[in-house]
Amino acid sequence: MKADPSSSPGDCTESIRSRSSEAMAATPTSPDRLVFEREWWARGTLRVAGIDEAGRGPLAGPVVVAAVILPANWADAGIPEEYRELNDSKQLSQRARDRFFEQLISDSRVAHSIAEIGHEVIDRINILAATHHGMNEVLKRLSPAAEHALVDGTRVPSLTCPHTALVRGDSRSYSIAAASVLAKVTRDRRMIEADRFFPQYGFARHKGYPTPDHLEAVKRHGPCPIHRRSYAPLRQPDPELFPR
Repeated sequence: MKADPSSSPGDCTESIRSRSSEAMAATPTSPDRLVFEREWWARGTLRVAGIDEAGRGPLAGPVVVAAVILPANWADAGIPEEYRELNDSKQLSQRARDRFFEQLISDSRVAHSIAEIGHEVIDRINILAATHHGMNEVLKRLSPAAEHALVDGTRVPSLTCPHTALVRGDSRSYSIAAASVLAKVTRDRRMIEADRFFPQYGFARHKGYPTPDHLEAVKRHGPCPIHRRSYAPLRQPDPELFPR
């Protein structure tokens, strides 16, 4: 049965909570990484979006959120050969991520959208709210619109689309894995661009994460315009971090 678009985001999830919970508990690392998509496709809900983000932990730059809708006919045809090795972006080499990125954004069978939420917004509303805002942005930009979403992590009360939350979803769902690749590659490229303007921080190497060399660069030079001032150790002036 197709999801009722007039229902609230929680209603649709509740209707399959017991079945999905059993599936998640029984197959935490299921080799069939279309299992959750298949559940919805079988009910006539064909536009199922995987959603993931990259960049919640870094001290600088945007958080990037992506959404991907894979073709429902893959339920019968199976994953095409060129996507068989698609996985959680953290499990892929940079070369593989770049290859899948280009495939996904140029594949007319695949709908996708990407949203970048900048450091100013992160500082103003906090990283969790910024991430959730990004999730709603990618849903708004998807064409055709998603009927249901598979979200990596935990439930998002403010999400404007009925959804199922999957812990470690990027390694359990092809849709979420695809979104994770789009989000990570987009963010990494933004930080490589930032490195040209602020080479003293090494953004091209660590992408803004709080590595020892990044923290040392902040101690030496102070924060730059794209640093997240709401993040420790940038939140409060620290005499040791920012000596006068």
